[in-house]
Amino acid sequence: MVPIIFGTLAFLSVAINLWQFIAARCFPLHRRTVKTDFTPNLSVLKPLKGADAETEGCLATWFIQDYPGPLQFLFAVGDENDPVVPIVRKLMALHPKVDAELVVCTEKLGINSKVSKLVQASRKLRHDYVVVSDADVAAPPDFLLQTVQAHRDPKVGLVNCFYILANPSTLAMRWEAIAVNADFWSQVLQSRTLKPLDFALGAVMTLRRDALEKIGGFTVFKDHLADDYQLGHRIKKAGYQIELSKLVVECRENPKGW
Repeated sequence: MVPIIFGTLAFLSVAINLWQFIAARCFPLHRRTVKTDFTPNLSVLKPLKGADAETEGCLATWFIQDYPGPLQFLFAVGDENDPVVPIVRKLMALHPKVDAELVVCTEKLGINSKVSKLVQASRKLRHDYVVVSDADVAAPPDFLLQTVQAHRDPKVGLVNCFYILANPSTLAMRWEAIAVNADFWSQVLQSRTLKPLDFALGAVMTLRRDALEKIGGFTVFKDHLADDYQLGHRIKKAGYQIELSKLVVECRENPKGW
């Protein structure tokens, strides 16, 4: 009986891993769209707190996006004395033609301080499509142009993407990078073979502003920890589709331990 049990478990393990491998191989990762004439106006929200040696480099990649349409950047901080503020101001000075604004969000609207910043910064939104991105994300120059193409289909309410832990400098970070860059990706793609995505990956999310307003805006997530999951889940429930971008962004951090 024991050999049968262990044999069955081994078979299931191999089958699941093969399933993940096939699902991953079928996804056109890193392939760029040739037709890029869809360039709607975009507002990019960057909630920030604190800074490290990677922060300036990550934020700089957003100031040099190769995007021919109108772009608005809103950098949201909770305190004007936050160490990230001088970095943002420096980048704004280096790129005076970029429509960028530092928004100091002093209100505490819920237990999720990131969402609190998003709520306050979103009051200044001017455009029809909204991009929400974490502070530690570095994006390729054509990221916005490539990612927004999925919104040609009006049924697409949100586009998100995979992220790679790009600079694992300690054993703990390398361990995490293996889990994220390999197993996590294949699990997400495996999920897509069972049903359409009904969640979002929070590194970068591009969404229709009318879809965001339909679900009640960012305010409805102010007391949720997994705000990215909730955002994707509610947009899906509202009748929109969620798509995965073929491009990948990098997440860069200072050395960290276990």
